[in-house]
Amino acid sequence: MLLKELREEVYKMNMELPKNNLVVLTSGNVSGRDLKTNLVVIKPSGVKYEDLSPEKMVIVDLDGNVVEGNLKPSVDTLSHLVVYRERKDICGIVHTHSPFATSFALLGKPIPVYLTSHADYFGEEIKVSRYASPIPLEDVGKALLEVINDENRPEWVKKHSSFTPVVLLKNHGVFTFGKTPSEALKYAVIVEEVAKTYYFALTMGTPESLSTLEVKKWYERFHEVYGQN
Repeated sequence: MLLKELREEVYKMNMELPKNNLVVLTSGNVSGRDLKTNLVVIKPSGVKYEDLSPEKMVIVDLDGNVVEGNLKPSVDTLSHLVVYRERKDICGIVHTHSPFATSFALLGKPIPVYLTSHADYFGEEIKVSRYASPIPLEDVGKALLEVINDENRPEWVKKHSSFTPVVLLKNHGVFTFGKTPSEALKYAVIVEEVAKTYYFALTMGTPESLSTLEVKKWYERFHEVYGQN
């Protein structure tokens, strides 16, 4: 069996999606890319989460050809591959329709930095892409890359991250990116929590965003001081 460890990680991160209330039924997916082989492990299409296993993960090459697996890969596979082809620094992608974050994608509304936890993880507003058509499916990946590749990011963020880890795809859902599938999953959980808190705050009033200086302080504290060495 090819890529046993990556299969296991991708399977576990897929199982975290329903556990964290980020998906319903068979929606959503997680993929991971192996840099040595450039092969990608991804969730199969339309299979219930309770029926998944590491063995049922599908392995494809960067052209989308199935290398190993008896099931069809996710219908979102090509959008993942478009990102992987261009960004060698991204090796994990999560896609969800988590309701709070997706509500902002539906409105085409970015999420400003109101929360210190938002500042901690992302250090900038969560951006919305343009609308992307499902045919051709490459258009979704291209829309994601337009945001990921945006150079107008704060310098303190660029210092710690070479890519934008979250994109709200207009009228569609949420994509998160990481150096590993586990990292991408973490961002998917955090962005939904941030969006949920912001949504509830808007029902009570108008929150005040953090100043640029304060965002920088919280981001640098989290990335340079927080946690163990």
